[in-house]
Amino acid sequence: MTLAPCFVKAASAWVGLHHRHSGIPQGGLFACRLIDAAGETHGVGVAGRPVARGLCDGWTVEITRVCTDGAANGCSMIYGALCRAAKALGYRRVVTYTLAAESGASLKASGFAVAATVAADTWDRPGRKRATVKRDAGPKLRWERTL
Repeated sequence: MTLAPCFVKAASAWVGLHHRHSGIPQGGLFACRLIDAAGETHGVGVAGRPVARGLCDGWTVEITRVCTDGAANGCSMIYGALCRAAKALGYRRVVTYTLAAESGASLKASGFAVAATVAADTWDRPGRKRATVKRDAGPKLRWERTL
């Protein structure tokens, strides 16, 4: 397996077909894919602006999706590539989230550490009602890596 560049739109479409519990990410800054010798895609990753406003400091990027078809070490390769790209662009920190029930093995292998537990919430607020969107239930872990 090797890494290759990918348009965010193409990576998002692949996520829509293959991700087991999350939908297509809203936009993104850059993306990459994991391909075999024949050029077949076996995984993608998308990095974008942090969703949480408090993390939007201009120096932080969020990996919003990583999705593979089960390729060995695929997630770790994608996380590493997105971190190297972020560092090359001048970012100082990378954040991402997992469900609390997920092990995070590929994140640990990529140099991330758990920074916080984030309670389950919706985008709906009393002053601004939002359409109900099916989201991953339960608490999440925020992982961070300093570049």
